[in-house]
Formats: sequence, structure tokens, C-alpha cells
Amino acid sequence: QPEVNPLGRLILVRLRLEVQTRFPNLDWHCSRVEVCRLSKSQGSDSETQVFLCDRWLRPADGDVELRSGKLCLLEEETEEKLKQQRLRQLQHQQQLIRWRIFVDGAPQCVDVNSLFELGPNLLYTQKSPATNLYYLNGFTTRVESWKSFSELEMIFTYSAQQNGIARFVKAHWMEDWYFGYQCLNGSNPLMLRETRHLPPNLSVTSDMLRPFLPEGSSLEKELQKGNIYLLDYEVLDGVPANVINEKQTYLSAPLCLLHLNQQGQLLPIAIQLQQKPGPQNPVFLPSDSGYDWLLAKMWVHSADFQCHQLISHYLRTHMMAELYCVATLRQLPDAHPLHQLLLPHVKTSLKINFGARASLLASKGLFDQAVGSGLATLPLLLSRGSARISYRTLCVPEDLSDRGLDKLPQSFYAQDALRIWDTVHRFVTSWVELYYHGDDAVQRDPELHGWLTDINAHGFSNGATHMCFPQRFHTRAEVAKFVTALIYSCSALHAAVNFSQLDFAFWVPNCPVAMLRPPPQVKGAVTEDDIMSFLPDMNTTCRVLMALNGLSQPAIDFVPLCHYKEAIFREDAHRRLLEEVQAQLRDISDAIAERNSQLELPYPYLSPERIENSVAI
Repeated sequence: QPEVNPLGRLILVRLRLEVQTRFPNLDWHCSRVEVCRLSKSQGSDSETQVFLCDRWLRPADGDVELRSGKLCLLEEETEEKLKQQRLRQLQHQQQLIRWRIFVDGAPQCVDVNSLFELGPNLLYTQKSPATNLYYLNGFTTRVESWKSFSELEMIFTYSAQQNGIARFVKAHWMEDWYFGYQCLNGSNPLMLRETRHLPPNLSVTSDMLRPFLPEGSSLEKELQKGNIYLLDYEVLDGVPANVINEKQTYLSAPLCLLHLNQQGQLLPIAIQLQQKPGPQNPVFLPSDSGYDWLLAKMWVHSADFQCHQLISHYLRTHMMAELYCVATLRQLPDAHPLHQLLLPHVKTSLKINFGARASLLASKGLFDQAVGSGLATLPLLLSRGSARISYRTLCVPEDLSDRGLDKLPQSFYAQDALRIWDTVHRFVTSWVELYYHGDDAVQRDPELHGWLTDINAHGFSNGATHMCFPQRFHTRAEVAKFVTALIYSCSALHAAVNFSQLDFAFWVPNCPVAMLRPPPQVKGAVTEDDIMSFLPDMNTTCRVLMALNGLSQPAIDFVPLCHYKEAIFREDAHRRLLEEVQAQLRDISDAIAERNSQLELPYPYLSPERIENSVAI
């Protein structure tokens, strides 16, 4: 029997993929490396040490170092070589993954010029469901206006008749109760807020609104009771509108007051289409002529579309996910427990956002050629939207309480968001407590604070202090809350604002992506034909609907919330936490399904089995 030389204590395994002459230069995927120690005594069991890899290897990557053992914090490393390995990895990542400014004043993105630079470990493929867009595609070359509602109904019949929510929207879009419902549960539930004080630039009086309030009450009393809600699109004030099909389009920055009536309905009671009050900026009321009031509500929906697409959707989910991803790759080594928890929620953002910047948000892309806000508006809206983000707006319980939505029985978004938040927060808290054995461990973790500093430095050019973002973590509870806000933004919030888009936009007048005439400056001059003349052209409409159709379809192989493919999650302690959170999420899905079965218009978007784990579309 040959003599076995002792290997000694094995700490790291170093892999390198080399190109061999006359062989193809291919990436290799390595699951793990197993080192088997043979015992000197015959018949004794051998000992196997496992070094997880679970990644693609490329010749260009050079040496890849693998470690065995469990995840741990830097202060728990007992080997100096492992401390140095963590440092080398971060230094390498910081050279490879760099920051780039996409828009001044908004969260920064990854500095790459091609997807190839990201490497195979940050790319992914998805199987998209087949969709029939042939009918819509037939209108993409027709640069002409819609002539009548019957033409819109024809498009709808051929393209959306199987969509139950879209059919409901089409049937009820003119009704005031439905307008309020959509503010709560539509594709942009982030704008509405309770107000106890009227904006000084909204030209309404108590006498003006008295007919729309309960008998014996007044505007002042309803404000004090917390029954008055506000939509304020001041972020659009003074923003230049796009030119589409060589036609000037128009934007407004409306203020809309809504009243919570005794039946629990939220009804619009006043709409002012521009921020600056004056004789050419009338306040529209439910008692105005039907078409005046309808057109005013359409202007609100058009403004909402601009804010939804660029702020609630792209900024609040896509850009924030990329911000978190780049900071995680640069500041948290693979062995850090938060690196492993966070990466499945954020890494897909790099590819999808690079694609968006190269297509939807690029010259001759969808925003350039079909959306009222257009490319010239993009930097202004993203920087203004970023300035309006605070840490409280990212934390669901505080956000819903601040906006007065947590008390509304018809706010299904709010109800489901709170349940998702609470469940994810319990899971994250358990994960954090698994590795941080006390608050002092949080305070002593330099990698954690390097990560937070990177997020704050590259998230908002105005600095994160005045937005009340944490500057340093002092407790495990603070870490758990921050990580929960991150995961919620990249999963549940994205599900709510993305996968709902098509349902509320398919009936074009309910969600005009652009307006071809300026906001009315007088009352009593609008007819049904005039309503049609405000809507975007046929090709513009159908091009946007085709894009929303693609964006609103979950991939066939998407990964649901709190499900993980990575091998590290199969370890005993991790697996127990996953079994617990997944069981809780299934209970939420069952409760939502039961509730929705009793509703004429269901709210399905935050049912956990429909929430993707990350921003991947």
C-alpha cells in the first residue's frame, strides 16, 4: 500500500480555468470541490471536505478561491489566511464592479458597456410565456388618431377579452368610486395620501365642496376626521412634454382631492390640472358637465402613468435593486451571511436594467417615441423622484401609516403589503440573529458598515442624512428592518407595480400614455369627439400596449418570493428558516385567494406565489 502524505489543514481551494490549445474556449460551471482524505488504517472511513462553488468559471477570471465551512462574520474568522482571502475578494470585486452615474441626483448604476462585462454569474435566462400580439402589431405603423370609442373597443375585444380585470376596468372606468379604487389598488398605489391640510395652491373652498360631503358636515370637519385624501403630481410641474409622431404632446401636474364617504368609498371631489392657481386653471368638480369631469380624471390618470413608470416602477424597484446589488458585490464577501441572503434578490437587476437603458429608455426607444414624458424628461423626473424618497417611504408599515392607507378596508394593496412585510421581516430577523449574536456584533462589523456607506454614498447625490436613511447600524433590529425594506422593494413592490400594468392600461382612455391636446382652461367646451382627440395615436397606443404585455408576463420559470436555488440554502439551519417562511407565505396566498373569491374585482398581485424573488423583468 502506497504511503499517504498528510495534506495538513486545508483552508482554501484555488481553481483556474485555462484555455487549452485546439480546444474550445468555454465557460465551465462548478458546483463544488470535494477533497477526500484517505485514512492510513485500512477499512476506516474516509473524510470528505466540501468547498462549495456554485458558479461559472471563465479563463478571464484568473484564480477563484473557494472555502469550506459555514458563513461567518469577519471577526469570527480564526485563520489569518481566510481574513486575507475576504479582503482580496473585495479588492477584486471593487476593480471589476464600479459605479456609474446614469442620472445626476438618482441612484447610480453599474459601470459596464456590454452584458459580457458582467460575466455569466450575473446573467440569467428566462422562459417567457407565448403571447398573441399579432392584432396589436398590425396597428404599429398607423400614424393616425382614434376616431371613436368603437375603434378602441375593437382593439380591446381582439386583444384583452380574456383579461377579467381589464374587462372590469373598461366597464367601470368612468365611475367615481372606481377612480378612487384604482388609486388604492391600481398599478401605482404609492401616490395617494391622507391630508389634514389643503395645499395652499389648490383653489377650493368649503362652500365649493359642500355638495359632495355628508349632510351637516364641512370640508374642515372632514379634514379633521381624516376623511380627505390627496393626489399631488407636483413632481411633473414645469416638465417638458415629448414630441411623438411630429406632434407636440402635453403634460399636466394635477392636484386631486378625494373624500372617504360613509360607505367606505373613496370619491374624487375636486381636480385642478396645474399647480399654479389662476383663472385659466379651473377646479373641476363632479357637478360639472360629464365630459369636463371625465376629461379631468383622464388627465390625472395620464399624469399617474408618467409617475408610475419612471418613479414608482423604474426608480423605486429597478434602480434601487441595482444600487443594492452593486454595493453588495463590492462590499460584502461571499462568506458574509448577508451577501448570500441578498444576492438572489438583487443580482438579476444588473442585466434587466442594462437592457432597459439600452432599449426602452434609449434614443428611438419606447419612452422616446411613445410616452408623454419622453427622454428629455427622464433625468428631471428621476432626480426629482429620488429627492422625494425617504427611508420611511421604503418601510411598508411607516409608509402606509403616514399616508393613512392602513385604516382603509378597501386598500387591498395595503393589507397584503403589510402581511408580506411582516412575514419577510420575521424571516430576515431570524437570519440576522443566526449570525449576529448581539447588537455589539453589528457595531463591530466593518463589512456591513462598508456596505451601508456605499449605498448611502451612491444612492442619492444630496446625501442620505436628510432622507433619514441610517448612517450606521447599532442593533440587529436596525439591520433586519433595512434588509427587509430592500427585499420588499425588489420583490413584492415590483410585483405590485409591474405585473398589474397591462390590466389597468388595456382600456386606453383609463390610462393615456400621452395627451395630444393641452389641458382645458375653461369649463363647458368638451364633447365626446374632443375626448378622443386627446388620446395618443394608434401606433403609439399599440406600441405601448405591446411593451406592457411583455413586461406584465411572469416568466414560466420564475423563482417565487423566499425560494432559493443556491446550495447554501440547503444547509440545516437555513433550510429550517426557509420551511418556516414558505409555510407562512402559503398561508397568506390561501387567505388572499379566499378574499378574492368574494370580490367582484380581485387584487391578486401580492399573492406570494405570484411575487418574483427579484427584479427580473
